[in-house]
Order: sequence, then structure tokens, then C-alpha cells
Amino acid sequence: MEILKLGIFQLKELYKKKEVKPSEVVSLLLEEIYNKDKEIHSYLYINEKAVDQAKKIDEKIEKGEDLKELEGIPISIKDNICTKGIPTTCASKILENFIPPYDATVIERLKNAGAIIIGKTNMDEFAFGSSTENSAFGPTKNPYDLNRVPGGSSGGSAASVACNLAFASLGSDTGGSIRQPSAFCGVVGMKPTYGRVSRYGLIAFASSLDQIGPITKNVKDNALLLKIISGKDKMDSTSVDIQVPDYESLLNEEFKNFKIGIPKEYFIEGIDKEIKDKIFDILSLLEEEKVIIEEISLPHTSYGIATYYIIATAEASSNLARFDGVKYGYRSKNYENLMEMYMKTRGEGFGDEVKRRIILGTYVLSSGYYQAYYLKGQKVRTLIKNDFENAFKKVDIIITPTTPELPFKIGEKKDEPLKMYLSDIFTVNVNLSGLPGLNLPIGFSSSNLPIGLQIISWYFKEENILKLALLIENKLKRS
Repeated sequence: MEILKLGIFQLKELYKKKEVKPSEVVSLLLEEIYNKDKEIHSYLYINEKAVDQAKKIDEKIEKGEDLKELEGIPISIKDNICTKGIPTTCASKILENFIPPYDATVIERLKNAGAIIIGKTNMDEFAFGSSTENSAFGPTKNPYDLNRVPGGSSGGSAASVACNLAFASLGSDTGGSIRQPSAFCGVVGMKPTYGRVSRYGLIAFASSLDQIGPITKNVKDNALLLKIISGKDKMDSTSVDIQVPDYESLLNEEFKNFKIGIPKEYFIEGIDKEIKDKIFDILSLLEEEKVIIEEISLPHTSYGIATYYIIATAEASSNLARFDGVKYGYRSKNYENLMEMYMKTRGEGFGDEVKRRIILGTYVLSSGYYQAYYLKGQKVRTLIKNDFENAFKKVDIIITPTTPELPFKIGEKKDEPLKMYLSDIFTVNVNLSGLPGLNLPIGFSSSNLPIGLQIISWYFKEENILKLALLIENKLKRS
């Protein structure tokens, strides 16, 4: 099973040397998923046809043909990204039997690069959550401690990579849903700049915040996946027509004269001491590299959670209006008229957290409350964005903790939504501002739970994040 612990580039090297066949890797991986995922529950759907696809790649290797960048690499996909002919449920009963007739743009790009879609991963229903406990099909467990959560909402994706049940994964990040589970599971997770990656085919949560990104075992793999899925898409008017750098080659450039900002508001009382200490250990390692580190201020940080949960729920309530039992998905069996069909379908099809957010969002958009909440939220969002813009006039990179706490126990916050929402306190402002951010695993707590560090850069400067992340990753390997 050692082969399943490899990264993408290591596996590609074995294919090149003909030391292993893609079909052998896929068969081994499927066997491991069937054995191991019974207790982790990172997958909702497993693609049995993956072996047939891998056998075709075996033939290419035998003939000595060149392989594409991801040819023969098994990748898992969060279950809110549309996959043609493969169920896409958003971990919700309302979409339990939905099979999309088309691929999301990111899936097209992965397939064009030769990737094998190994399966669809569990998540919080409609991406509403920070623990993957809100799935209609049962929670995912943290690979490092089965009594704890893997984070959310991309908990299945992060867990599948962490326990070597996928070589990489795609998740989505609306308020931290790639970075927080990546921190809890000890993997690398990138939330790209808003507009860097097409959202076409992503089932929307909050359209001004959502972004698809890669979850991988190491930084170099993350750079490769990001390059492949990025770029302008005519199917998504919010995707930006800006050149996509060759992130892998840029990783080889020397990292020097960088200024790193440490926001004082992110090292507040209540942050876990072990997380704080680990981050300061990393800063000490960076000082050896002649990197300039200075304290900065992001004064509106504390308003982020309230602002996020006004804007995100408002957009969610609009986006989820399409799930009505008419066009696709679940429909209630017992009703006497159209209105009753709508109400029963949604009542039976949506889970508690989804209903809670629809109610909150509808409330803040309603007459008499729109200006008091939603409009004010948008104004505060601008202030938060301005904080980052002022900070990036002084520094190139900002480093913060990814999470204020270590992975918590399953059920610990289930009945306290406000406590659950605070899990995203260090990630939501990056989404509100549209900036790129990455979680980098930097070690373990005394109880062997992963600890993550967040790296944030200026718009479309993902290469700076990746360069610094690789530098830290290499220094940690040597230390």
C-alpha cells in the first residue's frame, strides 16, 4: 500500500519508468477505499469505470506514447461539482438521485489533462457547515482521530487525500471550506483568487464568495492542479481573463526580499496555544531566510463572521430557490396543490442547517431588513477588503493561523451553530475580499492532531503563496 502514499509527481515518475501500471494503482486504490472508507466515510460515490479508463492508459504506456500531465492520476471530487453521468448530490436528499448531463469546466479540464475521477466525496449539505456532520448521508471522520471531525464543508475531499484514498481532490471554498478541513486533516488546500477558476458546474452556495480549488498531499502537486483548472471560461462571466502562470516552474525561483505581515487581530485570546506556538516556530525558521517579518493590523477582522453570515445566507436563500421539486431532484409524494408540493418537497428534502440558512438569508433580504442587514453587510465587506488592500501596500504575504482550534469532537458543536460558525473566523475574510489563501500543514499537536498555517497574497499572486509554502515545506522536512 506504500504506493498510495505517493504524491502526483512521484506516481508519474513510476509510470514513466514502467514500474507500475495505472490499472494496478486504480485497482489497489479501489480495494483500499472499500476496506478503509467504511470507517472514514469520505466517499459518497465510487467510480467503478475508473479501472477501464486506467487500462487504456496502460496501453499508451506500453506503446511508449507520452502521457498528459495528469494521465493515470486518480482524483476525488467534492460532491457539489457536476460530473457527467456520475451522481452529484451536494450530500442532500433533495438531490439524492441527480445525475448531471454535463461536466463542470474544472472536470473537463481535469479530464483533458488525463485525470481519472475516482469518486465523489462527502460534504456538509450544500456546503453549509464546518464539520461535514451536516451531510444527509452521515458524517465523515477525521483520519487522525475517528472521534473527531475532518472539518468542512470539503471534509470528505480533505479526508480522502489525508488517508491516501485519493492522490488529490477538488473542493470548494465559500468561507474556508477548503482551508479549514485541510488544516484539520493535515493536507495542502488552496482557495484561489475569486475569478481565477471557473465556477461553471459548481452547485452554487454564495455566488460572490464560492471558488473551486485543489487539495493535495504537497505544495508541488497543488501548483500543478491549480494550473490545470485555472483560466478564463466563456461559461462563467465571473472568471477573469488573465494569464495563468506555469506555477511549477515558478516554484524553482529563489524566494527572497519578501515582506511577511502578521496581523495582530489573528493572534487573539482564545486561539489554541499549540497552534500559536507552531506558527511562531515557523516564523523563526523564516527569519533564517532573510525574510522581513512585521506586525500589521487588519482592524475590521472581528466583523468578518457577522458580515459573512449575512451575505452568504442571503445569496444561499436565492440560489436554493431552484430546488422546488419541479425540474429535477426529489419531489414529495403526498400533496394536493403546487404550493403544498413546494413546501413538502423542501421540508422533506432539506436538512436542518440548510433550512436555518435559507430562513436567515430570506430574513436579511426581506422588506424592512434589507438595508439594516444586507446593505450594511456589503458596506462592512468593503471595509474588510480595504484593510487587506492597505496591508498589501506594505507586505507581499500575510501569515495567519488557518483555524483557532484543533479538530473538535463529532457532535461537540452540533447543537450550537454560533460556536460552529466561529470555526471559520480566520478564513471568511479572505473570501469576502476575493483574495487567494492556502492552508499548509506545519506539524502536529501533543495529541497528534494536525496544525495548519494560512498564507494569503494579493489578487492573482498565487505563485507567491506557493513559493513560500514550498520553502516552509522543505525546511520542515529538513528540521
